[in-house]
Parts: sequence; C-alpha cells; structure tokens
Amino acid sequence: MPIFSCAARGAALAAVTLVLTACVRPSTPIAAPPTATRSAATAARAQPAVTRIATATDVPAPTTTSPPAAPSATDTAAPQPTATVTVEAATESKPELVKWIEGLEKPTDFTHAGDGSGLLYVLEQPGRVRVVRDGQLLDEPFLDIVERVGSSGNEQGLLGIAFAPDFGTTRRIFVNYTDRAGDTMIAGFVSDADGLRSDPASEWTVLKIDQPYGNHNGGQIRFGPDGLLYIGMGDGGSAGDPQNHAQNVTSLLGKMLRIDVAESSSATPYVVPADNPSFGAEARPEIWSVGLRNPWRFGFDRATGDLYIGDVGQNAIEEVNLQPAGRGGDNYGWKLREGTREYDGARAGNFVEPIDEYEHGDDGCSITGGLVYRGAAFPSLAGAYVFGDYCSGKIWTLKRVGENWRRELLFDTSYSVTSFGDDAAGELVVLDRGGAVYRMTRAENQ
Repeated sequence: MPIFSCAARGAALAAVTLVLTACVRPSTPIAAPPTATRSAATAARAQPAVTRIATATDVPAPTTTSPPAAPSATDTAAPQPTATVTVEAATESKPELVKWIEGLEKPTDFTHAGDGSGLLYVLEQPGRVRVVRDGQLLDEPFLDIVERVGSSGNEQGLLGIAFAPDFGTTRRIFVNYTDRAGDTMIAGFVSDADGLRSDPASEWTVLKIDQPYGNHNGGQIRFGPDGLLYIGMGDGGSAGDPQNHAQNVTSLLGKMLRIDVAESSSATPYVVPADNPSFGAEARPEIWSVGLRNPWRFGFDRATGDLYIGDVGQNAIEEVNLQPAGRGGDNYGWKLREGTREYDGARAGNFVEPIDEYEHGDDGCSITGGLVYRGAAFPSLAGAYVFGDYCSGKIWTLKRVGENWRRELLFDTSYSVTSFGDDAAGELVVLDRGGAVYRMTRAENQ
C-alpha cells in the first residue's frame, strides 16, 4: 500500500498480501528553473506576491550534500508522553463506522469540491476519480487517466486530488500521480460545469519530479488556508534514504512543497510564493519544510489552519508532526533521526519534535495521517486529530490537554486504512484499501 515503509515487515506484509517494489532508476539532474517576475497586473491578482516562475519540466537534482541547518522553531515544545486509552461513550452518542460506498478499486483519497454542489470525489489508485452523488457511487468516472498512470508499484498510482479554491468559477482541479516511468506528476485539469466530468485532454503539467525508486512517493496535495498548493513528497524510496534527499535542500524529495497555481497554465505552470522560507542560496525555493520520510497523508485544520503531517517511519517509529498555521521552515529530522530516536546521525539538532509517536508492534507499523474533526455530529471530538495505522487498522484521536497531547483509541478495525476524508460539513469518512468507504455516524440502539 502507498503508506507502507520499505523496512522489513514480514508479518504485516503477509497479513495483507502486499509486495513492495523498488525499481532503481538513475536520477537525471537539470538546472534549476530560471528566475522571472510576473507582470504588475498579474501579481496584483494573486496573494502573496511571487518572484519566480518554474517550468513544467522542473526536476530536482539528486546530489547529496551535508544536512542543512534549518531555521529555528522555538515555539514548538518537546513531545510529551502519550497514553493510549479507550474513548468513553460521549453523551451525544457513541460513534461507529458504517460501510457507505463499496465496489471501489484501491481507494486512495476522498474530498469535496467546496462549491456547494454536495458532490463528493474518491480516487482509485489505477487512475480514476469517481463521483458520489446523494450517497451513491456513479458509474461514469469524473476523470479516467488509467492509460497515463503507472500503478504497478505498491506505492504508485493516482494518489491525490485538490480542487482549486475558486473551482466554482474556474472548474480547475489538480492531481498527483506517478506516470508510466514512475515519476511524480502534478497536473491540472478542467471540469465541466456540473462537476460530473473532467476531460483528460485538458491536462497540463504543473510540476514533474524525478523518482529514483518505486516507493516513498508521498502523494497528497491540498490547498491551504492561504490559497496555495501544498505537496507532500517522500524521500524517493529504497530504505534509509540512501541519497540523503530529505536533508538535501537542492532536492524536492523528502519535503513539504508550497507553490502558487492561481494562474497555472501550460505556459506558466506555477510560481513560487515570495514568503516561502529560505533554506540557503542553493536551496529549491518551492520547499516549505524538510526532513520528511514519507508524508503519505497530511491535513489542515479547517478552524485554525494548523497543518498535521503523518510521516511513515522506517524500522521502529511512526510519528505525527504539527506545523502551526503559516509557519514554514521546519526540519523534522529524517534521516538523522526516526521520530525522536537517532537513526543516521546525531540525535540532537535543530529539529521540530513530533507531537506523537508510537513504536511498531500491536499499534501497527505504518501510519495513515488523517484530519482534524470539525463536524457537528460529535461535539466531544471537536478539534481532535483523527488518524490510523494501515497495518493494525487502529484509529485514534489525538488532542492537546494542557501542555501534553493525549492519544485515545477510537476504533479498532480490520481495515487496511489508506486515507481519511470529510464532506463539506466536516463529517469524517475512512477509506479501506479493500474497496470501501466507511462513514462515521451515531451508533444505533444506544
């Protein structure tokens, strides 16, 4: 599954009958994109201002450098011990998961367009976007690009989708997929007026990133509260980040990226926001944060704008990272450390500590990042970060209690949890690789 680490996890792999691939291909370095400035009229229409244009064939140079010194992040406290307990029944009704949509092929992402239509969209890993209307899965795909998507690797395929903040008028969407060569493609498409169909011929390339191996592709894309597109990139794969991508600021791998696609087109695929943090003169300006191994799923709190990142571990530790709204420049430590443990370098450093971590074992072996619950059905869960583990099927809430973070078991399932999503009202769904979407709802017969 896309969220599995490439470490030896024989028992878990046997349980879900998965085979990971690692097709090694040499990276092809090219020069960084040229610097340019948009016209005053164009700049006036986009906030924040931008200073740099990138080309559609932009590929990161995979050179290995010494780990950079990241900007400080003094306002993040060291992690506090967490406790795993069972959630007590809330007065408003105990939540349960009910199968809602089935018949999907390896679902990977779930979202809505934010246009008031009530339509929901779910991705299938081979290369289709399906529509859910009035609780029913429509037969005709919203988008079908199976012939362009390379999904032979367990962590490859159609992995993420994001609807433009102005989708109601521009009808533009963006997707993240691995192409037939195994490289990451961030591409734009245009939808029809009713939101039921997007023409594959409307595609333009926003950003192409070379992938040296077949795993750790990241995959999710989301628009932040600032209207900019965030892209979660894994370290490029194999095991132990052999090319040191995550700490190499000349590479886009192992990073969170932030770009402006407000006026994206084939001629001007994207621009770099002027307020992106600087990691040095040689660093790629698209970088928002560094030191990530495989941020398969991340999510913004729709109430606060805070960014939560579930980063898949190597051999021992799974972690949750929190980035306060609007703060870039963080270094999460990989591969110098895994979670709060030393991995391949000094344990101490100018790193941001995870707000939660758990060891491989009964709790699982591959984190699936989630989202902060902001629905109305369960007031007791308001503000709780909900996430799970692909191997164990466990789903937890994580909530700040004073200066500490408390993790509580919400559901113990048999699902291979690939992703979480919510509808326009903030009500939560869980995706199972077996082909179903489960909706969190009030338990009956209480």
